[in-house]
Order: sequence, then structure tokens, then C-alpha cells
Amino acid sequence: MFQRKTYFPFLLACTFVLLLGSCRQDIVIWPSEQDWVGEVMDDTPIRGFYLLNEGTYPTNNSSLDFYDYTSATYTHNIYSATNPSAVMGLGDIGNSLKIHGSRLWAVINGSNKVEVMEANSARRIGQVDIANPRHICFHQGYAYVTSFAGPMVSELLYEQLGLVVKIDTATLEKVDTCIVGYQPEGLDIVGDRIYVANSGGYLYPNYDNTISVISLESFREEKRISVAPNLKQVVADASGKLWVSSLGNYFDQSSALFCISDIDDTPVIQSIQLNQAQSLPVYAMTLVGDSLYVLSNDFSYVTEAHPHTYAIVNTRTASVASSHFIVDGTHQDIIAPYAVAVHPTTRDIIIADARNYMGPGTLFYYSPEGILKWKVRTGDIPGHVAFLSR
Repeated sequence: MFQRKTYFPFLLACTFVLLLGSCRQDIVIWPSEQDWVGEVMDDTPIRGFYLLNEGTYPTNNSSLDFYDYTSATYTHNIYSATNPSAVMGLGDIGNSLKIHGSRLWAVINGSNKVEVMEANSARRIGQVDIANPRHICFHQGYAYVTSFAGPMVSELLYEQLGLVVKIDTATLEKVDTCIVGYQPEGLDIVGDRIYVANSGGYLYPNYDNTISVISLESFREEKRISVAPNLKQVVADASGKLWVSSLGNYFDQSSALFCISDIDDTPVIQSIQLNQAQSLPVYAMTLVGDSLYVLSNDFSYVTEAHPHTYAIVNTRTASVASSHFIVDGTHQDIIAPYAVAVHPTTRDIIIADARNYMGPGTLFYYSPEGILKWKVRTGDIPGHVAFLSR
């Protein structure tokens, strides 16, 4: 494993910019701290990936890193380096990150905004002000963002129904809102409907347990599907099934993964089993092809333990294809698995480790076979990955 670190002195800022990679689509950055890790990869359609570090509330230290496959360089805090005039930096608590077209969208819920940047440079374009936004998805010319519809710290928010906010991606104007369940989190789209996971995260111990179903045409909630307490993610597969994660109640109901089929008629809800005695626990998941990569850090107030799980689910058969996709023993070095991402073509696996949830984390980069290729220090609480195409 080759690893070298360098620090660019402040005076190099006078050179204005560094140009990395090809002339056709360059990543333009100001001098910043970089690590050289991994190997140069020029034979895939993916240029690199952004990592959104959530940061610790209320210290205003969310940050954005970038790994460039064409130069094997990992650049720390690229947002602040590329946008020196952004006095407050990226903001507080980065909660979601997606690339849509030529733009990079970062949901910063503690700062009540969605930050919009150029995807190939992380240069700031503008922002959309939304109260406590959580997650984002896209359909045609619109972005859809879940919102807790109130400030992060407020007793009034506990009984406040959430929203999905509709945004014109060309103008960054909010064009409509739809009321959903309590404290909505992840969302995805199948056909002409949006499916929203309602967590009720501020209503402990009486969590919400529903998925709101929104018509794209009317942009109004049609119904709710009851699933399990404290829902977090909704992922739609190619066949139109929904994969839904529940974080449970941390006592007598553990986190679990559910597959929902026949969503337009009478939903069929199936719990995915890790083995004959246990449902598959889940904290974060990502879908590539027919493989759903799942990790968990399943905490229980009863046992005061938080066992880790690294599994792959075959979405065609709704069964666990691998119960441990890390095979070289390095899972023992991961303290708090917090996010998972998979390279769309090579199937390399990324695990973000939040460590102690207070300081820098670690990014572990694995081969498709589950063997560690390299690792690197990240910003505080690394949580969200977005791959950038060439």
C-alpha cells in the first residue's frame, strides 16, 4: 500500500488554482491538503467521488473531500478551498449528497439549506433555504427534498408533520410543498410516485412507522404504508420493489431491512433474514445492479452492544448473498461504520468510519472481493458519497 502525504503552504494560494486531470472536464481546486493513496484508474467512466463529512453540531464544520481516480489524490476540504469567499464554509451537518446533471447538491440540515455547486469543480452556484432538510432525490427537472419543517432544536417540532419540498433544478426556486409524516428521512421514486420514509425520530419512544406515497402529478400525499418504527432509507430497485430500512426503537425492536413489492396495489412487506434466528440489521445501504450492500452498527440499550454487519442482499431473490463482504479481517479496525458506497463499474467498496463521532473519521477502500486496498483520514463524521462521471 503506497501512501504519501503533503501539505501545501498558504503562499501557494497566490498561484490561484491547480488543474487536475484532463482538459475536457477538470476538477479545479485551490491549494489544499492532499493525500496520495491507491492507484491511478484511467479505464473507468468514473472520474472520482466526493465525500460529504457531516461535522459536529453546532460547530459549523461540515466539509467536502474529493478523491480523483485519474491521479490517485485525495483532497481534503475542497469546498472551502474552492470557495474562499464563503465565510461560513459549507455549514452545519451535511446530511445528503447527490450529483444531478452538471450540479452537485449537498443537503446541510443544521444550516437549513441545500447547497448547489458545479459538479466538476465544487464551485458554489447558490443555495435553497429549507427548514431542517434531510435527503434529496431527482426526477426530470425537479429536486425533491425531505424536511423536518422546523429548527433542529425546538419542542414545537416534536409534533410537527414533515414536508417534501419541490425545487426547480434550473432556477433553484421552490415551487411546491407536500405534507408527509413525522420527521421524514430518505425518499425515492418509482413510476409516477414518490415514496418517503417517515422516522418520527423526535417522537421517541413513539416513532413514526410509515411510508408516505406522493403523486408526482398532483404532488399530494395519496396514502401511507405502515412498515416498522423509525424508518430511514428507501431504495427502489430496477423491478420497482422498495427496500426500506428501520432503525428500530433501540430496545425490543432491532433495526431491520424490509422489501416491499406490489406497491401500487396491496403492498407485500417482507423482512429480510440474516439467518434463521435474526432479521438483517441495517443502518446504511446502497444499491448497485441487483446487489444491495448493507452495513449496520446496531445499538441496543438492553445489551449496550452495537455489533457490526457487512452484508450483500440479492434483490432478485430477496435473500442474503453474503453475510460478511469484508474478508481480510480489517473489519476489526472499523470502529463505527457509518456509510457504504460502491463504485458503479468496478464494484470497489467504500466504508466510512465515523470513529468517535467527534473528530476525523477514516475511509476504508476495498476491492470487490472485500480486501482492503487503502485507507485515508477524512473530515469529521464522514457520511455521504457521490460518484462523479467523466
